[in-house]
Amino acid sequence: MYKVLIRPILFLFDAENAHHISFFLIKLFSKLGLTGLYGKLFVKEDKRLEREVFGLKFKNPVGLAAGFDKDAKLFNEFSDFGFGFIEIGTLTPKPQPGNPKKRLFRLVEDKAVINRMGFNNKGVFDAVERLKKEHKVLIGGNIGKNKVTANQDAVKDYLICFDALFDHVDYFVVNVSSPNTPGLRELQDKKPLTEILVALKRQNEKLATQKKSKTKPILLKIAPDLTNAQLFDIIDIVKDTQIDGVIATNTTIARDNLKSHLTLVEEKGGLSGKPLTNRSTEVIEFLHYHSNGSFPIIGVGGIHSEEDALAKLRAGASLVQLYTGFIYEGPALIKRINKAILAQAN
Repeated sequence: MYKVLIRPILFLFDAENAHHISFFLIKLFSKLGLTGLYGKLFVKEDKRLEREVFGLKFKNPVGLAAGFDKDAKLFNEFSDFGFGFIEIGTLTPKPQPGNPKKRLFRLVEDKAVINRMGFNNKGVFDAVERLKKEHKVLIGGNIGKNKVTANQDAVKDYLICFDALFDHVDYFVVNVSSPNTPGLRELQDKKPLTEILVALKRQNEKLATQKKSKTKPILLKIAPDLTNAQLFDIIDIVKDTQIDGVIATNTTIARDNLKSHLTLVEEKGGLSGKPLTNRSTEVIEFLHYHSNGSFPIIGVGGIHSEEDALAKLRAGASLVQLYTGFIYEGPALIKRINKAILAQAN
């Protein structure tokens, strides 16, 4: 139904407007009590789908990637589609409008999206107010720095977000890999990245002690454009800082072998979707193999089918996340992936 009826209508609108229309409709259906229909259409529940990763129990291994529900507006509503976890953000300490519009583009021929949103969000404290309500599903908090914050002061922004979200999310993701905030990817270099992660680990222990609670898992989200030498650095950083895992990968700045019109292909920003499928899987496999599977990996990038998800799990991912595949394939993809995982288990 989604691909035949709903997607063609949504694709008549500008991509960012279509996103807002989707949010309006999902919220409306929830208020009308129609979410019960989702169970039969989209949800696959089975004990064999449960996964325990970095100390958390996920009801299934298919999550919604960051960037979709930036401001934590519909995390419970998205869980009704059958996601095993929802990652909100990227959130920054202060609200920021992001980059000028138009900044989100569909490359339909490539089943891809280019975005240069620029961490548009209403700020971490605004999101916290919504996160205070009960969660139906595990929530990850993806955190970043404000555009106006200099890189040498970035650690302060990450700490502000960490403190604000500590009581309200189940795990954290440090985003230093978006291509849409000037200079942000420079923080993936070994020295500044280690400084940020060590500071967050220290604060994690401090808050857990103060609140007499457990520490929260901290993950690092990396770009697909890293060289092998840089990926070896990532493995060393994870080992040295003892963070809990990696999300591979964010969007790419590469534009290889695309079919869409040149005017679209040349748009600035991060490319996500089907063209990223193979590269993100390669990064997962590299990290898993060269680290001897010493840390969990969440695989994201170009998952548009059951086989795309299974390939990432075979490469070494413990969990997977959808973003662009969710836009093109619809919520039925979640159930199809979970059914395929069960079929592999038999």
